[in-house]
Amino acid sequence: MGKFYYGGQAVMEGVMMRGPKTISIAVRKEDKSLIVHKEDVTSIGERFPILKKPFIRGTVSLVESLVIGMKALTFSANQFASEDEQEELSPKEMVLTLGLSFGLAILLFVVLPAFLTRLIGQYMQSTLLINFVEGLIKLVLFLLYIVGISFLSDIKRFFQYHGAEHKVINAYEAGEELTVENVRKHSRFHMRCGTNFITIVLILNIFIFTLVTGGARLAFFPRVGAHLLLIPVVAGVSYEVLRFLGKEDAPNWAKALARPGLATQIITTREPDDSQIETAILALKEVMGADQSSNEKAIV
Repeated sequence: MGKFYYGGQAVMEGVMMRGPKTISIAVRKEDKSLIVHKEDVTSIGERFPILKKPFIRGTVSLVESLVIGMKALTFSANQFASEDEQEELSPKEMVLTLGLSFGLAILLFVVLPAFLTRLIGQYMQSTLLINFVEGLIKLVLFLLYIVGISFLSDIKRFFQYHGAEHKVINAYEAGEELTVENVRKHSRFHMRCGTNFITIVLILNIFIFTLVTGGARLAFFPRVGAHLLLIPVVAGVSYEVLRFLGKEDAPNWAKALARPGLATQIITTREPDDSQIETAILALKEVMGADQSSNEKAIV
């Protein structure tokens, strides 16, 4: 049986780790104690095997990761709220929250770039150049966004836990015992990071959009519509690319392609302190103890 490649994400003052059938959330409370929550998860791909096929599983994994991530963030936030302020998102509230987040992302990374491209594109003759400029605008907006939020104190700690998560995963995949001393020496960067996934999406979108539209010079609304229709396609292809880049035996030329995404982790991760590393170790150990029966890779 192959080794399972665990994934996870940072949450408020903690880390969530995901296994094939279980998630574990470890949170450092205000009194410095640690609380752990474990929950069984079942991918919809288990009920509908076709959803586990290449180029389809990427979109499914993305949606499931968003739902699980939202639940994990809600759990961690509740650890710092009074009993009256604690809340549990209902399915309706979950859909509404994710829909709002998705809508804001579309406005920022689809509608706004298309509008700016419309203003700039009138001075360009090459459709390929127009598409490249639009992709560059998206990358710049993404970088400006993560740089902007990185100055917030809460986000700085969030990024430290993100770094702790990566370090623990790297130590695990190196086959080392999960101790603070062993984990500390590992890199805070990881090939399968969600930041890397977003960067790959933004880059591949340029080429897939150009290929599908056949180099046509689209007006504003058709351009936005085409980008929206291609979201599942771009996500599916990007997921397969990320899986390939994350393989231990990936060729050097492939790893070179991942460098732009790894570079963004300079912003989205920070060096964690020992208590944050300890929190991430606990999250991984708890989920490892619950299930180790799959070899599907998860985005970290």
